[in-house]
Amino acid sequence: MQKIPKRVYTLEFKEQAVKRVQSGRSIASVAREMGLVEQTVRNWVRRSEAGKLESSAGKAVTPEEMELSRLRAEVAELREENTIPAKSDGVLREGCAVKYAWIDAHRGAHGLRRLCALLGVSASGYRAWQRGGQRQGLSDAQLTLLLQTLHAESGGAYGSPRMVRALRARGLSASKARVERLMRAHGLCGRHRRRYRVTTDSSHRLPVAENLLARDFRPSAPNQVWSADITYLWTDEGWLYLAVVLDLFNREVVGWSMRARMDAELVISALDMAHARRRPPPGLLHHSDRGSQYASHAFQQRLRRYAMRCSMSRRGNCWDNAPTESWFNSFKHERVFGERFPTREAMRATAFEYIEVFYNRKRLHSTLGYRSPVEFMQQWEARQRRDQTVA
Repeated sequence: MQKIPKRVYTLEFKEQAVKRVQSGRSIASVAREMGLVEQTVRNWVRRSEAGKLESSAGKAVTPEEMELSRLRAEVAELREENTIPAKSDGVLREGCAVKYAWIDAHRGAHGLRRLCALLGVSASGYRAWQRGGQRQGLSDAQLTLLLQTLHAESGGAYGSPRMVRALRARGLSASKARVERLMRAHGLCGRHRRRYRVTTDSSHRLPVAENLLARDFRPSAPNQVWSADITYLWTDEGWLYLAVVLDLFNREVVGWSMRARMDAELVISALDMAHARRRPPPGLLHHSDRGSQYASHAFQQRLRRYAMRCSMSRRGNCWDNAPTESWFNSFKHERVFGERFPTREAMRATAFEYIEVFYNRKRLHSTLGYRSPVEFMQQWEARQRRDQTVA
């Protein structure tokens, strides 16, 4: 199993985290929503106020410490949300159905007793819930309240199919027809996709690489294939350019960068963040379009430094990099279209929230069996640890 690297955060990442605190959120909530240690965020805020915030390696933590921190964050979020109306008796009291469903999804990796203790429920109550003897259905009013909560949490991104999946993830069930009826009755509508517009400028004389990926978008493990691209984001101050790097294994955005200029430094910064986060072994395949930023000498030199292989799409063929272009489409129709952004900073905050708070950690991805990228990776890592223990 690949060794978990030290956690490293770029200056751009830290600045956006600090700005979320400065906008009025508590340090605890920012740390929880981003899977960080609370003291780490507090230190960043303190250094920012002193003008000493800089990019540096984060604290080295063991896999056990990282897992415990994550568990505590998820438990705190469950206790805080408590979207299920209170009951005088039965397992739905104080949101127990949500807790039992969460335990059911994670018990293989962490053990029943440990999870029950963390969430403050009994193992016997969980077993009764599992047998179905004490489950209770939700009334239309209760289900509507939960749908409204999910609609707000997703920023209006979910239509009825993902709403149904999100309910199942909470241990609840409702038919698609019922969910559609209630969403329609209360004006809850998922945002519709727009056609993606290709913006790559490949009119240059720089060398381009062969298409080694060949549309094989399903690697068998993380850090085997990354895909990258750039998009344009309009604000009243002018364009803001966003570059991202996706790990195609779990579709997680492992690197990103935002700048007012679309140059080689934009894509190099996104690659640097991805490399610092994952520390991939030599031989990783990096796929992009054949734009001048990716074909530049500076970017190609960085790929060689990281011992990565370069792959590029064929000219004018957007489907060769479909996952990343699809990600941009999702981001824009779920957060950008229909909104006005007076400043580049407002757009930066929106993109940061979408990537680090919603998409990577919460958004249900159909390619991943309606799990978030982080959840998909955690389950894969848990299986690897079990297999390693058995071996």
